[in-house]
Amino acid sequence: MSTDASIRAADNRADTRTDTRAADTGAEARALSTAAAAAGHAPSIHNTQPWRWRVTGNELDLYLDHSRGLEITDPDSRLAVLSCGAALHHALVSLAAAGWHTRVARMPNPAHPDHLAQVRVDHRTPVTPAAVRHLQTIALRHTDRRPVVSDPVTADKLHAVVTAVESAGAHLHLLRPDQVYDLATAVDHAQRTEADEVAWQAELAYWTGGTRPLGTGIPDSAIGDRAPQTTVPGRDFGHYGDLPISEAHENAATFAILYGLEDGKLDWLRAGEALSAAWLSATELGVSVLPLSATIEVAGTREQLRRLLADLGHPQLVLRFTTADPGGTAAAHTPRIPADQVIERA
Repeated sequence: MSTDASIRAADNRADTRTDTRAADTGAEARALSTAAAAAGHAPSIHNTQPWRWRVTGNELDLYLDHSRGLEITDPDSRLAVLSCGAALHHALVSLAAAGWHTRVARMPNPAHPDHLAQVRVDHRTPVTPAAVRHLQTIALRHTDRRPVVSDPVTADKLHAVVTAVESAGAHLHLLRPDQVYDLATAVDHAQRTEADEVAWQAELAYWTGGTRPLGTGIPDSAIGDRAPQTTVPGRDFGHYGDLPISEAHENAATFAILYGLEDGKLDWLRAGEALSAAWLSATELGVSVLPLSATIEVAGTREQLRRLLADLGHPQLVLRFTTADPGGTAAAHTPRIPADQVIERA
């Protein structure tokens, strides 16, 4: 082969590699954008959706957005960061279902504490049926505040949920029946503490009720039309909504404390990932999940929860598990912010 021909052949190979890399970069960016959009379905405190995403090449960066924070309810942003952790797990579920291997750096830049995570895709990986099932479950998962009269959740299903939590780097303590009464006392104290704070109630009123046209908050369609008959009280929104509530008393719920070994921002993020993992697993098993955060919002009752844990760790959230009613009407899903308002593409 002549020198000129060799040069042309080398140039053609280089062009092919460039074209292939450009195609790969485009596919990576699309997968990351799709993952960030899927993350928008994650649960969050008062449905504030306090996250912001940035897609750059093969990287997806997650940031805490303080503009949708709760200054009174969540002054240290622990529940906002936990919410972002749930969104991060949703994004990873989407990427796994699309066949991408990911590397995750949590709290990647100490100089910028609101930069919570960076996700990088580096190569294709086989897609498992479980990954596809998890992605499909994201669209089904929702919060149902109605009391459920049914059989208790079976031990094997609870074990599966505990396993899902631990796989995401957190822990779940299932409360004994006698501890449930201590929890009920703590929840009642937390709610009365918040009810006495005018600023607290004003913030709650801002984020709940109405039809929520802006894509955030909890609409009246997801708030009960009366106080439910439960051993552990649910959130007192300060008003009743439009969701029909049965007069029957819920008596078969299992309560648990989601906790971490430490109590820093990384632990809050991990707790959010674990919440998402637990909720998706529970939904697939026919188990309904209701997060209860009032005792976390009040420092005194948060310490009461720690005592229920026998100082094993730091409580991040209380969860109620019930057997979902397969014949029941699903509660309304809460609204979501349009993806293009929370995803920035470089």
